[in-house]
Amino acid sequence: MTANNRIAELFGASTLDDSVDWKRILDSQECPFTSTTCYKIRKSDPQTSIGTCIVRFKRERIPLIICPKRFLADGQVFADCQHLLMDTQPGDEVHLVPEIPVPGGSVDYFIILVRQKRLIDFVGIEIQALDTTGTVWPYRQQFLKEVDAIDDPVELKNKPIGINWKMTAKTILIQLHHKIGIFESLGRKLVLVLQQDLMNYMANEFTFDHFKIAAKDDAMHFHSYQLIISNSGDLTLAIEERKSTTSVGLSRALTLAQDGTMTERELFERIQSKIHKNTLLYSY
Repeated sequence: MTANNRIAELFGASTLDDSVDWKRILDSQECPFTSTTCYKIRKSDPQTSIGTCIVRFKRERIPLIICPKRFLADGQVFADCQHLLMDTQPGDEVHLVPEIPVPGGSVDYFIILVRQKRLIDFVGIEIQALDTTGTVWPYRQQFLKEVDAIDDPVELKNKPIGINWKMTAKTILIQLHHKIGIFESLGRKLVLVLQQDLMNYMANEFTFDHFKIAAKDDAMHFHSYQLIISNSGDLTLAIEERKSTTSVGLSRALTLAQDGTMTERELFERIQSKIHKNTLLYSY
């Protein structure tokens, strides 16, 4: 296989690994990160899981995670949050609990410190993958056809996989803004796990200049990860950056980085440039 295919990882297996039994993987449709059937299904065929974990983006073939379950590999993202718990003692237990509702929505995971059957501390963890535009299905099918895993003819549309950077960033920042208050009021921490590429986008498009190297006293933490390619073509997570802020800082982050002001003349010129005969609604 070559890196030209847009699908980098399917059902947790690298598309560059020639030893993979793709027919077996398609039959099982199992997500190796949850040990359950992949939850990403086709709307037109609910019995078929799509299974796409990572895609290659643009000509640079940048690997981007499009499934949040992919971050669960080896439990690393949870281990990287344990230092935010209170100091542990011999006999303590650390638990992982998914989907706890809080004001503003549900939090993906909680890691919980339990001592003598009593809850002592907790850290909330949100995981954000990137949202795609268009469909990855034709590229998935093209790859599976190339490795003789399917016999169906493939009609590949000449439309590249797109990444909805803006909507992904805005959605998660607003969700965090709704939830961080409860954590800060309780003196607890909320961590966003994301890919470094998304962190870079948010830093460029929103006001992140006040974010600092992670401080344990801050309520809102950002853990960003890179994808490292091994010699065999496997992709593994490596933490790249840890930053933090407060609830006030998170509110400020929602401000666009560019100047949000505009003169009347500037707005008039933009409106004027859009006027033509097909925009006429009615005339007097």
